[in-house]
Amino acid sequence: MIRQSLLQVSAVLRRFLWATTVALTAGTAPSSIGAAADIDPARFINDLGNQLRTVTSYSSPERKLAGFRELFRADFDVPGLGRFVLGRFWPMLSPSEQQEFLGLFENFVVLTYSKRLMEYADGGDGPRVTSSRPDHDGAVVSSEICRGSGACTGHGQTVQPLRIDWRLSARDGQYKISDIVIDGLSMAANGRSQLEGVVERNGGRAQAILAVMRQQIASASAR
Repeated sequence: MIRQSLLQVSAVLRRFLWATTVALTAGTAPSSIGAAADIDPARFINDLGNQLRTVTSYSSPERKLAGFRELFRADFDVPGLGRFVLGRFWPMLSPSEQQEFLGLFENFVVLTYSKRLMEYADGGDGPRVTSSRPDHDGAVVSSEICRGSGACTGHGQTVQPLRIDWRLSARDGQYKISDIVIDGLSMAANGRSQLEGVVERNGGRAQAILAVMRQQIASASAR
């Protein structure tokens, strides 16, 4: 049962972070980790690409890993995202278990996806920001992505670009990424739905999520 749940959580995080892996590959404005909320939201998204390219220029794998962890901590609302994804199960965990989940989530992202993110950063076009608009607690930046140059093509025909909306929350004078919406599908909402299934398959125990995440971390660390 835990093994099946592990695969479910892996799929959830893979879908959510795939958007980040693909999209943080370009930017034109100067880099600014922990960007202030008075910066234009579109510029904030563009800055992410420059930050990533700075990280990929580091010579050692250890420094790249540390740089990606810094990027994730600086630009993602990890506590807010974790609370949303756990939803009604968040208050079922003790304060120490809540903190453990957030730590496991961060470690899983850093260990599992830094290498893939670096690979995408080595080539191809990044996101093209198409618009931005205010949101109830921040802003939403819309972008389109095509791998390669020119029009999106596949099997000899033009295909539609992938649309990615970035939901930004303003926290303590800074923007943080609180959700990524890929072609209308909220990764945070999808993640919540999948984790609910994990708990249901484990007798309603919210703590089962922690066991699954520990296994994921151990597997990623051993690679």
